[in-house]
Amino acid sequence: MSARERDVVVIGAGQAGLATAYYLRRAKLDFVLLDAETGPGGAWRHGWESLRLFSPTRWSSLPGFLMTGGPDYYPSRDEFLAYLTEYESRYALPIERPVRVSAVCNVGERLAVETDYGTWLARAVISATGTLGAPYVPHIPGLDTFRGEQLHSAEYTSPLPFAGQRVLVVGGGNSGAQIFADLLDLADVTWVTRYEPTFLPDDVDGRVLFEWATERFLAAREGRDPSSIPSGGLGDIVLVAPVRAARDRGMIVSTRMFECLTPTGVVWPDGREEGVDAIIWCTGFGTALDHLRPLGIVAADNRIAMTGTRSIDEPRLWLVGYGEWTGFASATIVGVGRSARATAEEVAAVLG
Repeated sequence: MSARERDVVVIGAGQAGLATAYYLRRAKLDFVLLDAETGPGGAWRHGWESLRLFSPTRWSSLPGFLMTGGPDYYPSRDEFLAYLTEYESRYALPIERPVRVSAVCNVGERLAVETDYGTWLARAVISATGTLGAPYVPHIPGLDTFRGEQLHSAEYTSPLPFAGQRVLVVGGGNSGAQIFADLLDLADVTWVTRYEPTFLPDDVDGRVLFEWATERFLAAREGRDPSSIPSGGLGDIVLVAPVRAARDRGMIVSTRMFECLTPTGVVWPDGREEGVDAIIWCTGFGTALDHLRPLGIVAADNRIAMTGTRSIDEPRLWLVGYGEWTGFASATIVGVGRSARATAEEVAAVLG
């Protein structure tokens, strides 16, 4: 199969890829999105069935198209997937799927994007793969000896397979809290965290967190003292309906981390051994950049030197949606639009 050529190749059609594509279309650039999934939704396709976004619809929408449901409605996973599907159709985005990118290489005047469905040659590449491909599980003594089931939150879909089992949910963030609450009525479940979880007030959600973070960001950029602005990390727990219901029942209690795993369970800090059927790791993600390693620009900390969203060492490459180092709040639904717009405008200016 001969290589296909585009001005711009976007890798990934999750929220970051779609937001970027919206602005690339407005710039009238010749582009394609390559997506490894079999259908719309990106990482959201792998969310558990009861998942709810922790920001209301107007703060859970991509550029140009407001999600329906009312300003105070918190969408479910399936509702957000339907929204992303409609977004693709509404803007007739040129998406090829399923196409898995294995490498981006410098071949002279263009970058070659190598996939399991042939090669694309591009004047510019925008990587928007996010973190789903790099789930993180901490190294715990005995991890490889445990014979029970282990899975990451990225693989969890429903409590039904764990009915009647002894389950540990490990991780003190929103995914840990929601999955723990999801399992409460069907499994003998314990929520395990390194530290006491931080719960936000009932009236604080992702929208408020974004507003606070924006104010602190602007204050620091303008030389003002940000310490007077309220703070709350995105790892702090938003009391979405299932978690609030569990809290109101007095069920949201966490236990400190076990010392090690055994073939049949865990050893707690007091030396007590306990049998466990399954462990669900809600311990976050790394950065999925293996496809960019052939360029020789991925540093030891698994990051790429950037100016804005543009690579310094490979100026034909941009990254969107991986975290603060690729744009303020760019890993959030509401925040990615700013980075996407700046990236598309810069790419358009560079390509002329």
